[in-house]
Amino acid sequence: MASKNVLLIFKSNIMYKPVIYRLARDFDLVFNILEAKILPRREGRILLELRGSEDVIEKGIRFLEDNRVLVELLADKVWREEEKCVHCGACTGLCPTRALSIERPEMKVSFDVEKCVACGMCGLVCPFGAMKDVTLFDPFAEGRHT
Repeated sequence: MASKNVLLIFKSNIMYKPVIYRLARDFDLVFNILEAKILPRREGRILLELRGSEDVIEKGIRFLEDNRVLVELLADKVWREEEKCVHCGACTGLCPTRALSIERPEMKVSFDVEKCVACGMCGLVCPFGAMKDVTLFDPFAEGRHT
């Protein structure tokens, strides 16, 4: 079973459609709501983990897009600046999904972007500023879809 973490952005004119319900019913996708923020009459954002076969996940994403939901893959939202990382491991202790882990015996920090849910904890604790993410839940952030 494949898994993808996605950010769904709902504009006010589609916010109250049951599209997530339809992902489960019509596409047999398993979803886990990782975080959600609703601004009444303005915008809704939901961070989801979708599970199912790769082709069904893609069909579900197309369904969302066809219903005017903006879908962003979290794998495109978080990255590590390799030249800044000294592999201290500070980020690994706070990573809730173990997307960041220490490889032994090399003692290097590995980053599995597919497991990342963009919680931002790694960026908060990295003393060298190596972990970067795009602001997911600030609807007033410059360059975001508001």
